[in-house]
Amino acid sequence: MNTRETALCILREIGGKDNIKSLTHCVTRLRFSLNSFAPASEARVKQIPGVLGVVRQGGQFQVIIGQSVEVVYNEIINDIPDLSPSAQEVDHRRNPTQGGIINKALDTIAGIFTPIMPVVAGSGMIKALLSILVLAKLIDLDGRTYYFLNFIADAGYYFLPIYLAASAARKFRCNMYMAMFLGGILLHPSFSALGKSGDFISVLNLPVRVVTYSSSVIPIVMIVFTYSFVEQFLEKRLPSAIKFIAKPLCSLMIMAPLSFLVLGPLGSFLGDVIVGGLLAIQQIAPWILPMVIGAFMPFLVMTGMHYSLLPAYVSSLSSLGYETVIGPGNLPSNIAQGAACLCVSLKSRNREFKQLSITSGISALLGITEPALFGVNLRLKKPLIAIAIGGGMGGLYAGITGVMRFGGGGAGLAALGLYVGENPLNILNALVSCVIAFLVTFLLTWFIGFDDISTEVSDEGSKTAVAS
Repeated sequence: MNTRETALCILREIGGKDNIKSLTHCVTRLRFSLNSFAPASEARVKQIPGVLGVVRQGGQFQVIIGQSVEVVYNEIINDIPDLSPSAQEVDHRRNPTQGGIINKALDTIAGIFTPIMPVVAGSGMIKALLSILVLAKLIDLDGRTYYFLNFIADAGYYFLPIYLAASAARKFRCNMYMAMFLGGILLHPSFSALGKSGDFISVLNLPVRVVTYSSSVIPIVMIVFTYSFVEQFLEKRLPSAIKFIAKPLCSLMIMAPLSFLVLGPLGSFLGDVIVGGLLAIQQIAPWILPMVIGAFMPFLVMTGMHYSLLPAYVSSLSSLGYETVIGPGNLPSNIAQGAACLCVSLKSRNREFKQLSITSGISALLGITEPALFGVNLRLKKPLIAIAIGGGMGGLYAGITGVMRFGGGGAGLAALGLYVGENPLNILNALVSCVIAFLVTFLLTWFIGFDDISTEVSDEGSKTAVAS
């Protein structure tokens, strides 16, 4: 079955085009917001060739495709032009996400931060490349090549408020360009030239705190969220004859004082609290976060809770230049996923499942784990025990040795350059954490065993025991 047929089958089994409210995708999943979950058959969608699994979380019906997700997404968009990217966001102020406040919060965080992750990853990978070139003495720190590549990478973080303004505007259903304008005024050099960060200046007898908003995360999200209500208020009350001119003027006259007097400083303070908390954890017990993430990342991914870490992760990278929130634990966890799949591939007697385990295992080692998680390990269940132990032990070692990730991007062997820093032991310790996670997980999976997928498997997925 090709991707076109896969897309058509998915459309049919989720209730057809008329049941789709909106559609987005991430690295491996199609994320449907449906008018009703009743017509959508999880069991039948799971049986479609090319589909690795189905998850209902955050008020979404998520279909796990793997690395070809963008191709399937484009096939669906071609069939439903009304689902163009500019028209497919749901108004979360008037249509709350199903499942309560937690699901709504997670869905909002994912909707704001997921679209900007290519920017964070691209900046991080350029930084990683520079670190490797410097370590190998292949580039001159004082040369023009280093200078250009360095400021190109820095631009990904420096203008972060503008990127976040665009994605937040889509999520909160307000004018994207006005939101980016509000991000731009925070970064204007004339504002930062008024004084040192933390100084107060008087404007119309009002105290304005000079804050460095470049690379900040929380202030612009708070500003755009507030602006979405201001825009809605003005849309309803301004006369149509002058709305084109009056609405942007009134929006700016309201939002600029609010941004500089209240929302910006408050958001900056909250960002400082998050970064300060992370630094405190790192000083008191640096092993906690990597160990917990290493052990429980698969379960966080299954429930969508990993999105709750994105603000802290991005804040740490942009403020400190490194992060210990996700990377040092996620790296051994992904390696553990790959190790479990490769062990399954050796023990399984099902030829097709063996092949799936090999490809999913290699993908997980390189940093893409959802095919491994949903296609193999969650399906067999027992390997998850080995993954939690192996990933946790690898994360514990990474935490004790103070492993840091210096850029955004994947968490696998393909992105090891992100761990190259001034201290050469950082990348070495990251590799050791991978070895620990791989060996522990592989051996535990081998001895614990699992219930193999029978070579005479029915559509319902019967299994046959494999001895440990």
